[in-house]
Amino acid sequence: MKIAVNTRLLIKNHLDGIGRFSLETLKRITKNNPQIEFHFIFDRQFSKDFIFSNNIIPHILYPPTRHPFLWYIWFEYRLPNLINKKIKPDLFLSPDGFLSTRIKAPSIAVIHDINFEHRPQDLAWFHSKFYRIYFKKYAQIAKHIVTVSKFSKKDIVKTYDIKENKIIVVYNGVSEQFKPISEREKKIIKKRITNNVDFFLFVGSLHKRKNIKNLFLAFEIYKQNHGGNKLVIIGKRKWWDKKTENVFNSMKYKKDVIFLGQVDEKKMPLILASAKALCFVSLFEGFGLPIVEAMKSGVPVITSNTSSMPEIAKDAAIIVDPHDVVSISKSMSEIDQDNQLRKNLINLGLKRSQIFNWDLTSAKIAKLFEF
Repeated sequence: MKIAVNTRLLIKNHLDGIGRFSLETLKRITKNNPQIEFHFIFDRQFSKDFIFSNNIIPHILYPPTRHPFLWYIWFEYRLPNLINKKIKPDLFLSPDGFLSTRIKAPSIAVIHDINFEHRPQDLAWFHSKFYRIYFKKYAQIAKHIVTVSKFSKKDIVKTYDIKENKIIVVYNGVSEQFKPISEREKKIIKKRITNNVDFFLFVGSLHKRKNIKNLFLAFEIYKQNHGGNKLVIIGKRKWWDKKTENVFNSMKYKKDVIFLGQVDEKKMPLILASAKALCFVSLFEGFGLPIVEAMKSGVPVITSNTSSMPEIAKDAAIIVDPHDVVSISKSMSEIDQDNQLRKNLINLGLKRSQIFNWDLTSAKIAKLFEF
């Protein structure tokens, strides 16, 4: 059997959430299926670290695809030419959900969420337009759809009028790098980052739907109520909007907000495990991987009551209304002051995190190859 795979998001030191999903699942799928010939299709020079096993044949297909016009060229012209004429696979697998209407082989699309259907204003107009036109087509032409939560499955079924039996749910796993660390290790991390002060942590892109603006407002209230922690932000300011900037600039305690930008993958688990709590009060998530990473690291979680987040967190987190900054602030204070609450959340989180397993996720995807 021969499978072509869209691996354009496997970029060394620049893995986003979907890139990490691609890395963890493809690493296992390729190693566990030596009888299958995999063709990895990159859109730029790639790291040899991503050639996980001997049954992988890499291809580079330019140009790098970081704009809707280039997406169209790559998926509708460059990719079909390579796949239909040269590779001629039995199947095309796309971990980021992008397909091509011109590929002859049956396709499996991993559609993580369709937030752009509900919050198109969060994206640039051209990006939003492309997603809303093409992802409906991708959902319709895919032989199978994989998604990462029951919430996302229901959303895809309802929004695109897709039959339920076409979609399987596979939860994201969580890397073994994420685990509790000693108090000594935490002190070393805190000394480097906050000069020995405890901190709340946010991890993710600084996108409008991540609700950073309300996190800042909640943190300001927490500080006004004599809270002693700092707030550490991990993620690029790529989608930093004017409203968020205005809120940040008007903060009395903005010196207690520390931006680390994009963090090295080896350092990230240590920083996360050193946090007093993860504050992940996003407005919309198909899954919310940082929630599970924090739980596995022995870190309490504050998260939202919207989209998939209650499904992923269950009773192992404090669930808040992401629009209610007073509620978010109150939860920060509770975790800061109530040691018994923290211990309970840590124990519940460690237990909950055990169900999120990359081996199981990968096996469920590979099962779809049997047709």
